[in-house]
Amino acid sequence: MSKTIPAMMEAIEIAQPGGPEVLRLVSRPVPQPGPGQVLIAIEAAGVNRPDVIQRQGQYAPPPGASDIPGLEIAGTVAALGEGAGWAVGDRVCALVTGGGYAQYGVAEGALCLPIPKPLSTVEAAGLPETFFTVWHNVFERAGLKPGETFLVHGGTSGIGTAAIALAKAFGALVIATANGPRKVAACRELGADCAIDYASQDYVVEVAAFTNKKGVDVILDMVGGDYLPRNIKCLAQDGRHVSIAFLKGSEMPINLMPVMLKRLTLTGSTLRPQPVAAKARMAAGLREKVWPLLDRGAIKPVVHATFPLAQAADAHRLLESSQHIGKIILCR
Repeated sequence: MSKTIPAMMEAIEIAQPGGPEVLRLVSRPVPQPGPGQVLIAIEAAGVNRPDVIQRQGQYAPPPGASDIPGLEIAGTVAALGEGAGWAVGDRVCALVTGGGYAQYGVAEGALCLPIPKPLSTVEAAGLPETFFTVWHNVFERAGLKPGETFLVHGGTSGIGTAAIALAKAFGALVIATANGPRKVAACRELGADCAIDYASQDYVVEVAAFTNKKGVDVILDMVGGDYLPRNIKCLAQDGRHVSIAFLKGSEMPINLMPVMLKRLTLTGSTLRPQPVAAKARMAAGLREKVWPLLDRGAIKPVVHATFPLAQAADAHRLLESSQHIGKIILCR
């Protein structure tokens, strides 16, 4: 390890499963990069719903991953493993399987991307987890095409804001659901063609009215539970439904008849456990198709709030309150 890199660092660990108060600032050894990896001096890290689930003891890190929470980071390459493909001093953001809530973190070189020119490090830290997720599920799995209609639930979440931006940038008509007038207005400001207040409106009825009863081509769902049969009603012929989370539960009886009659595709994925090669493919797609949009300022992540690393518990409290619009970021 270089003399300029300390042996120890500050990090946030999960003392035991529980509420935000179990997140505590500790001293840990600085990790070392292996072959194909880089060590990043972390300046900012995104806070995401999977971090909360891990904190609650319901989402264990995959084998070999750090137990430190945090799935996306941004900063400067500080050291290299053999064949990492980057240089010390490069400014990058990266998708990681853990370790983001720290001063240093190891990332696969193939899962690093350059910080787009117009963005700050804080903004760049809000890119990897959400943009990898949206790119893989909406464009790779569901195959959203220009001119199609896209519905995203939770339009003001980190995933939701990224989904609105990317779907619009690639020529789709976008419908978003959100909770309350403030968030509905935010969805419209972000570019949604139709924003529905699910607290006061029946989104199935509103989608039918907006699409003249045709339905939508693609749905990105983070809710699960009783949303699934309702989403099926919203889908057009040959529609594609992608599940990426289940805030209302993972089990729900459904009627398969409309799935068959409308030739629907029901699919889903989780990002964290996928092999490096699969995520490297996603990174390559993002760099080719999405990074030019970020570099010229056509799209950008939405950052709601930042917190110092030591205040990770407060960041989790804000995330769990669902009062945010966009990303919550921990800063060095």
